[in-house]
Amino acid sequence: MIPVLFGISLITFILIHSIPGDPVRILLGPRATQEVIDAVHAQYGLDKPIYIQYGYFLVNLAKGDMGRSIVFKMPVLALIGERISATFFLLTYGLVFALALTLPLAIIAAIYRGRFPDHIIRLVSTVGLGFPAFWLGIMMMIVFSVWLGQFPVSGYGRTFVEHLHHLFLPSLTIAIALSAVLVRNLRASLLVEMDSDYVAASRAKGLPERWIFLRHVIRNSLIPTINLLGVNLGWLIGGTVVIETVFSVPGLGSLLVSSIFTRDYMVVMAITMVFACAIVIVNFIVDIVTVALDPRIAL
Repeated sequence: MIPVLFGISLITFILIHSIPGDPVRILLGPRATQEVIDAVHAQYGLDKPIYIQYGYFLVNLAKGDMGRSIVFKMPVLALIGERISATFFLLTYGLVFALALTLPLAIIAAIYRGRFPDHIIRLVSTVGLGFPAFWLGIMMMIVFSVWLGQFPVSGYGRTFVEHLHHLFLPSLTIAIALSAVLVRNLRASLLVEMDSDYVAASRAKGLPERWIFLRHVIRNSLIPTINLLGVNLGWLIGGTVVIETVFSVPGLGSLLVSSIFTRDYMVVMAITMVFACAIVIVNFIVDIVTVALDPRIAL
């Protein structure tokens, strides 16, 4: 985990400093004098060479300090604390939606293999793979928000119920994109398990078909799907940047985009590290769950 996070921080630091533009000049405007600009540079350590700035960043990061935002003029950790709840709610909401779509559709497709329900589900999942998330989000916004007026086009809400209402469309957008991949994988795993020898032996013993399916087939089929889910959760976390921007959700994704445009280096670095840590931790949890489902697998 440490080498991965170190590499991500180094590459991100170099890339964000390679973007043309001076954050201080953007902040102060074209009328600011050179003396004022130099003073702000010195205040935030931007007058130092890039390798010294990166060294300061690592030292402060080890102390749990991610610096101050140039634009918002407040500690970066406090700024992230204000925005992270919306992103976490959106990710959780989208993941629940995706699982609610994946499990029944994959099971129905496997049970009715080669028949009309299976063909429809495979067609829908294949089409879903080709839809860009931002385009799908815009289409949903046009239909359900502009034409039908059922959901807001932006915002997050204040109460739990308002969160569910405001984030329904962005969560559904995430779920459709994610479930399109998971349905195909879980269906294929279910078919492999249904045709395996231990299932045939269980049927020969007279065990009920439903018991075999629920007790053995689904559990063994979930192992590759959970691993695929762990990989796609990394894409899901990164995809929130696009989804939050489309729906104007006040989360870390939209903050990251605006901070890139304003060259707010510390905010970009901090959000990138938060996303990187989340992806690494999720992959670790997936490994633990995989072992719990199949004790034959060793970490």
